[in-house]
Amino acid sequence: MAQTNQLDAGMIAPSSAEQQRQTRRMAQTDRLRKILTTTFIYVLLTIFVIIAVGPFLISAFTGFKTNDEIVRGAFSLPEVWRWSNYADAWKQARFGDYFGNSVIVVIPVVLGSVALSILTGYAFGRMRFRFSRALFMLFLLGVIMPTEAYIIPLYYLMDDLGLVDTYWALILPQIALSVCFGTFWMRGFFAAIPTEIVDAARIDGCTDWGALWRVMLPLVRPAILTLVVLLFIWTWNDFLLALVMISKEELRTLPQGLAFFQGRYTTNVPMTAAGATLVALPTIIIYFALQRHFIRGLTSGATTG
Repeated sequence: MAQTNQLDAGMIAPSSAEQQRQTRRMAQTDRLRKILTTTFIYVLLTIFVIIAVGPFLISAFTGFKTNDEIVRGAFSLPEVWRWSNYADAWKQARFGDYFGNSVIVVIPVVLGSVALSILTGYAFGRMRFRFSRALFMLFLLGVIMPTEAYIIPLYYLMDDLGLVDTYWALILPQIALSVCFGTFWMRGFFAAIPTEIVDAARIDGCTDWGALWRVMLPLVRPAILTLVVLLFIWTWNDFLLALVMISKEELRTLPQGLAFFQGRYTTNVPMTAAGATLVALPTIIIYFALQRHFIRGLTSGATTG
């Protein structure tokens, strides 16, 4: 009997030791897999950052150089930081005037589009009414159709209304197009808010307007700020609509002014690079100022149905 117990103990002990070795190997394998996965993710993100930020940095550094320095090395740092290139580009290209025109267009477009998108997104996301799905599909046409498909009829419509060569020719179409995307964007966030929260607000005496402004808007604030960033970037960088609707030099926006400036200073690469940097700088500042809300809005949109 004692010999049998000793045999059983001898058989159990190696089995337990083997299981411990297998557990350690699995833990080491999992740790190595996590390290490799994390390393791969960081390498991939670094590559994307270089691809995204690299062109802007090259353009910004090129604006401080001379043509000879660019020929010697396009990716090298400037020997002397020539801020005069940016000053000359700002003055000779009349970027001060074009900057003011862009601001006049962007502010009403962003504010008006966001306000209307909140209302339409709330209507399609929380209310049920006749033809709601058909109307929502109609809004989606503004997102799907490219600008080139309707730019000519839009020009004749603005011309019949007497709005060509005015700020309204840029503001009104931009609001209409932005509301289409804003409705699609805000609808998903409003629909993802739990019904229990809204019901509790109504039990406490909130009307539909009160539930919207006091309960829902604080919950979807990251989505609103993300929408502000997107609409600002799209409106600020719009070129085709301004090119077709505006022919007066005093009404040109920054992208349009940059195109004419580039055609005038084709051989002066540093001056052109300085102008391109000045045009892109406001959008970059807006993004970095609101990037925390922007990222939160994108990630919450990815996790909501």
